[in-house]
Order: sequence, then C-alpha cells, then structure tokens
Amino acid sequence: MAKKSSYDASSITVLEGLEAVRKRPGMYIGSTSRKGLNHLVYEIVDNSVDEHLAGYCDHIEVVLEADGSAYVKDNGRGIPVEMHEKGMPAERLVFTTLHAGGKFDNDVYKTSGGLHGVGSSVVNALSVWMDVEIRRDGQVYHDRFSRGLPDLELKGGLLPVLGKTKETGTTIRFLPDPEIFEVTRFSATDIKSRLHETAYLNPTLTIRFEDRRGEQPYAEEYHEPDGITGYIRDLNRNKEAVCEPICIKGSSEGIEVEIALQYVNEFHENVLGFCNNIYNAEGGTHLTGFKSAFTSVINSYARELGILKDKDSNFTGPDVRNGMTAVVSVRHPDPSFEGQTKTKLDNQDAARAVSKVTSEEVVHYFDRNLEVLKNVLSCAEKAAKIRKTEERAKTNMLTKQKFSFDSNGKLANCESRDPKKCEIFIVEGDSAGGSAKTARDRSYQAILPIRGKILNVEKASIDKVLANAEIKTMINSFGCGFSEGYGNDFDIAKLRYDKIIIMADADVDGAHICTLLLTLFYRFMPELIYEGHVYIAMPPLYKAIPSRGKEEYLYDDAALERYRRKHKTPFTLQRYKGLGEMDAEQLWETTLNPETRTLKSVEIEDARLASDVTEMLMGSDVPPRKAFIYEHAQEALLDI
Repeated sequence: MAKKSSYDASSITVLEGLEAVRKRPGMYIGSTSRKGLNHLVYEIVDNSVDEHLAGYCDHIEVVLEADGSAYVKDNGRGIPVEMHEKGMPAERLVFTTLHAGGKFDNDVYKTSGGLHGVGSSVVNALSVWMDVEIRRDGQVYHDRFSRGLPDLELKGGLLPVLGKTKETGTTIRFLPDPEIFEVTRFSATDIKSRLHETAYLNPTLTIRFEDRRGEQPYAEEYHEPDGITGYIRDLNRNKEAVCEPICIKGSSEGIEVEIALQYVNEFHENVLGFCNNIYNAEGGTHLTGFKSAFTSVINSYARELGILKDKDSNFTGPDVRNGMTAVVSVRHPDPSFEGQTKTKLDNQDAARAVSKVTSEEVVHYFDRNLEVLKNVLSCAEKAAKIRKTEERAKTNMLTKQKFSFDSNGKLANCESRDPKKCEIFIVEGDSAGGSAKTARDRSYQAILPIRGKILNVEKASIDKVLANAEIKTMINSFGCGFSEGYGNDFDIAKLRYDKIIIMADADVDGAHICTLLLTLFYRFMPELIYEGHVYIAMPPLYKAIPSRGKEEYLYDDAALERYRRKHKTPFTLQRYKGLGEMDAEQLWETTLNPETRTLKSVEIEDARLASDVTEMLMGSDVPPRKAFIYEHAQEALLDI
C-alpha cells in the first residue's frame, strides 16, 4: 500500500482574489453551460435594476455583439470612483473583490437582487476582458480588466478620464472566457425572456435589447406600465380566461408584496415567485405563504356560501389553484436564498408577510366582486370532482398489476433496494434492451425496455395517457406516482432509483424518443427533473480503429474531426447506427460503466420558457413551431 501523504498546514490552499471564482465557477453562477453563460448578463443587469429600485435609473440597454461580447448600459448614478479606504478606487474594488458593493449598505439600496455582492466581480473573473465606462460628476471614467486582473495603471490612484459628459450611468462590456464556458454564444431567447420579465416587474423601467450577431441586427424594447397584471395577461394570451386579472398589494414587516392572478379554463396551475426582481425557480416561503392563505380563504367562502357542506372535506390546494396563473412578487430588505443563483427564497418573515397581505386583500377584493368569487369557487368545485374521479381511475388502472421487483413483465430490475445506489435505463427496442441486460451491473442497474415511440402526452387526454401500456410500466417501475392537473399523487420520497437514464440511439429517431420521454417527465413528473434525477446517456457515434495504436470511441462529429486532425496514420471507422449493434462489452464500456460513460443531466433553467417551448414544439399549433425552428436552426447540432 502506498504511503499516505502528510496533511499539515502546507496542505491548505488559499486562493487569492478572484482565483476561487475561476477554480469553481459553478459555485457562483450555477454551471459553465449556456445557463451559466447567460447568468453573466443577468448579474450585470441586476445591478442596473438595483439602481432603478433605488430611484436613479429608468433605462437599461443590453447588446449582444458580433464578436461574442455583451454590454449593459444604464443611466443610473454611476459606480463611485473616488478612493476607498482599502487603497484603491471604489470601482476597482467592486470588480476585483468578492462581497464588495453597495448591496451591504441599507442606506444605498433598501432592496437588492444582487444580495451576495459578488455579481460584477464574478463576471469580471470569468471574462477574457471587461471594459468599464462610468459617467459621473461630469466626467467619463474608464477601467479595463483581463481575466479579473486590472489592465490599466492608475496615476495617483485615480481612474483615467476619457472626457466630459452631462450624463450619468455605467456601461460594462465583457467577453466570456472560452477556457471556462462549454459554449460562449449567448441565448437571445433566454435573455429576452428574462429582460421582458424584468420590465413587467418594474413598470416604470424601459429595457432595450439588441442582437448584432446575425446578418440583420435585431432590436426590441420592453416597457410594461401595467406591471405584473400585464404579465399575467401575456402568460394567458392563448387561453380562455374565466375572469379578469386580480391584482392585490400590501406590506407587512417591512416587506412589500404584490400579487396578480387569473383563472383560465384549463386544469393546471402556474404560480411564479419573485423576490427583488429575481425569479425563484424552486419557489420558497413567499409562495408557501400565498398558497396556504389563498386556500384557506377559498375554503372559508365555500363553507359560508354552502358549496361545502359539514360532511365535505375542504378543497385541497391543487383544487383551489387549478386553472390559476399567478405572479407573487416581494421586495425584501434582507432576503435569504438557497444558493448564489437565488432559486429558492428562505425567509420565514416573507411567508408571514405574503400570508397576511393575501388573507386581508383577497377578502377585500372578493367581497366587492362576488361574480369573480363564484367563478373561482366553480373552478375549485369542478377540479375537486374531477380529482376524485381520476383518483378512482388511477387506483383501478395502476393497482390491477402490483409492482414487483422480480416479476414485472418488462423490467429487468437490480438487486439493490437502496434507491441512492440504484439507476434505471430506459432503452428502446428488444435488441438494445437485450444487450443492455447482458452488459449491465445487475447489482444496481435496472433495464426497462420500451417498444417504439411512446405517446405524445402534450396532445393526449389524461385517460389516454393513463391507458398507455409503456407509460403505465414506467410509472409502476419508478414507484413515485405522477402529477397532473387534477391533483398530485407524486411522492419523490418513493422514487426507487436515484438516476433515470434515457438510453436511445444517436440518430433522429432516438432524439424523437428522448424528446417524447422528456415531455412525459416534464408534464407528469416534473419533480424528477427539478430534483436532478433525469439523465440522457451519450452512446458513441463512431469507433476509430487505427492501424497502430489504441482504439478510440468518438461521441459526435466534432470529436471525429478532432481525431482526423490529430491522427495522420490510416484508421478504420466503425459507425454505430444503434445501440443494438454494440456487443455487451462495448455497451458497458461506452454507455453503462460509471467510470467511462458520459451522461447529460437534464435541467430546467426557466420554467416559464420551458412550458411555452414544450407546448410550442410538442403541441398541435404548427406555425409557431416552424417559426421557432427557423429562428434556432443555427444552434442545432446536425448528424451529417
């Protein structure tokens, strides 16, 4: 046995300045994928929005340049440039030091989205270069950085002055570092969605977006004076509304609360939470406070009006929210989030504040609008009846054949019963399924073969979804039930496998099967994706067999091109048209073995955009789908 290395003071590594950001970027921006790349723009925009919230900025400009860089310009006060007590200009401190900024001074920003104070410095650290222009005190000041380090020498400790101006504000240009990011092309669709959303949350703010990367520059301006009421109308623009949007406002414990909601003639809910203009993808205490208070109010009215009798149980939360689209926005002076990317609000006082405002203001509204109240109660009553009917149908359909670890018709289950260790591969076709069963490690890997393409659940009614044999087999195998518009029988705690891995052929048909499965999971078991349990296996497209040297698997055409450039000697190329063409040893080595395989984790960056795109691509309306495909064709990876 090799001797263990010593563990002493010399073993402790201290990363100076912004080194920690470059070493572990995911800790600060979530990931180094396009999601993290877009987050750089959001961090800078959030700083400009904070200036707006403080009352000093009403116009923000965001531009994606042809060279891959981006810039954000605002007409706020401009970052302070005078000498700081730390011995450098305040601006340089902001861009080179973590947790430096006005976010920690309540006299400067009463509420702030960039609560950690790391946004500007993180963007600087993860950029090839950053250029800063500050308009303040009648002067235009300039600074520049390379991968987080200052590029300009200061004379007398002061920033260079480019000239004079009557304007105020800050312009930040930056080029993302390809050494850090997997892709360096910003997603215009995602950024536009975020900017438009920000305009809805700030009715007196105007945001101009421009994309200069195509042959024809594209520009759009967002100004939404109706605020989140307009946002609700936009979210429901293609749906049949049951009532006009309801908007309530109030404050409690120093927290400002604004809520807009509307019911539509569809059985699903869409409740979005924001804190200090930041979308909280995983919700949080503000949504908990709203949901519990609103459900309580509706049940009180239902009993008062005799809709619920003494013997009847209360409407459930999903009953009350079926058909509801809502935006819950709070402005908190000291927000606490889970993680730097602010996906979930954690303040208990936010729950109390939202609950109080909801309980009081919703009652005031319904007391003055009885017809709207009756429509809402009718939605809840209808949802409760359908839920009970569907619960009986589910019981009949899903319990006729009890799940058995050893005797389920298709599932080749694993030996372990510890969900944390187990993984299940969903494989299309008997041939690939047979190879996978032979190749797997049966101690912890289960194989579930499916035949062909499953039902497109975006176009199907719930009874057809539940009647589909392949879908029923998956639901039984996973063990955690499923969610849908009439209630929620999904329990993530009952999931039998930590990883659900889609293993399809690397061709168009395989991609289609993968898309159908992801649509099923997103619409009926979304927690599987949100909790990080869904993966896509990446089988190789080729096997390169050189005349001399080691064989190598190549997973895409880009890898093949790199191999051709690097290997000048002759080689034979084997093309895998399907998983069934691999023998068990090859399948284990390339796709099943955790030590050598490549998996893609399925994530949802923007729940609102994901729902719209899923409906567009998998639904029945053809023209929007064609327009979307044309717009994004250049981003597609084609197997030529």
